[in-house]
Amino acid sequence: MTTDCWGSVCESLRSDVGRDAYKNWIEPLRFQGFEGGVALFVAPTVFIGNWVSRNYSDKIRSLFAAEGKDIERLEFSTARTKAEPKRGVLAKSGSRLKTGSAKLPGASLDARFTFDSFVVGKPNELAHAAARRVAEGGPVTFNPLFLYGGVGLGKTHLMHAIAHEATRRDPDAKVLYLSAEQFMYKFVQALRFKDTMSFKELFRSVDLLMVDDVQFIAGKDSTQDEFFHTFNALIDQNKQIIISADRAPGEIDGLEERIKSRLQWGLVVDLHPTDYELRLGILQSKIEIQETHYPDVVIADGVLEFLAHRISTNVRVLEGALTRLFAFASLVGREVTLEVAQECLADVLRATDRKVTIDEIIRKVADHYNIRLADILSPRRARSIARPRQVAMFLAKKLTSKSLPEIGKRFGGRDHTTVIHAVKKIEELRSIDNQIAEDVELLRRMLEA
Repeated sequence: MTTDCWGSVCESLRSDVGRDAYKNWIEPLRFQGFEGGVALFVAPTVFIGNWVSRNYSDKIRSLFAAEGKDIERLEFSTARTKAEPKRGVLAKSGSRLKTGSAKLPGASLDARFTFDSFVVGKPNELAHAAARRVAEGGPVTFNPLFLYGGVGLGKTHLMHAIAHEATRRDPDAKVLYLSAEQFMYKFVQALRFKDTMSFKELFRSVDLLMVDDVQFIAGKDSTQDEFFHTFNALIDQNKQIIISADRAPGEIDGLEERIKSRLQWGLVVDLHPTDYELRLGILQSKIEIQETHYPDVVIADGVLEFLAHRISTNVRVLEGALTRLFAFASLVGREVTLEVAQECLADVLRATDRKVTIDEIIRKVADHYNIRLADILSPRRARSIARPRQVAMFLAKKLTSKSLPEIGKRFGGRDHTTVIHAVKKIEELRSIDNQIAEDVELLRRMLEA
């Protein structure tokens, strides 16, 4: 049977090309059979089909020949089924956004940032699902939705996608999307021109309020006061609120406790740093767009995997690196090999070498000891909290270039002498307490991985 024949070819390919290459390029293919000396396949994307054709067609033909099937060539189509997209693979839709008739005050939306262009993987699947649910409209059990995470992990993308989808579903919906800085600017202008009533009317009459980077209102007392009252007014009207920040509500220094409490009423979702599979999926989705602009550019085997491994902290930098490679290859007329990628992206690769942050250390330590992030930053002195806090301070001193005062400030505004004491204490315990030694070593390895 033809399927048995392809199964045998796959077994040989798995051992010949290696596990990662097989998983990325061969496994996604669906073998359709033979037709007049042609082996027919369906590939999930044009790029994958082209890649396999360029890099593996001779090998596949020889393996088919060994099975008694003489094949002249391979042929790939990209017909898509109506099934749900696989995790980590870009889903496409023929639907058009009806944003032209929607009531959308505030900042303009980026047409690229839709749910269709958002690549889903394990680190962001909960945030994506929650954003989808809010965008669908109707009763939602969580309000507000609070999205937080580092730069380039997809917070703004999801917020734009929610606005696009909400206005597509209901062109009469009044959606207000803006940054916290824009909120503050509008409020200051209203005060300056003695027109606070118009400000209140604008913000308290919307169906969906979306505020990006809310950490920027921290320490701005009058702005926080107005934000608090706006928040309460919309919640009382059962209007949906979506907030984003670079940290969880409880970790934003200078944010009033009453606002922190309100922001934690609903669903708080962490967009985790991307993993290798998600980054590779993002590259595979973006490369099809690049190929429409640079059809003659050839990306050699292993380059995408290299980029997904090396550029791990910021998706925007990852996408920018791919764009630079295509432009470079087109201008100089060279194939993008691994060596070319290393040469062309030398500055990017140096800048994105693994850098451990204090926020990441605190999060990892909290997860390891099963305590809340807020507890580590709190004044609590119970040993179950104080010891993990000391471990986190120790790792912050050893794995980052931050000064002792900077570390102390990040741990709830503590004095640098507290950090010195924590470092000395953990150094001492590592030599006499095997459990502490194992914890510190395990956490260090996870953070430096």
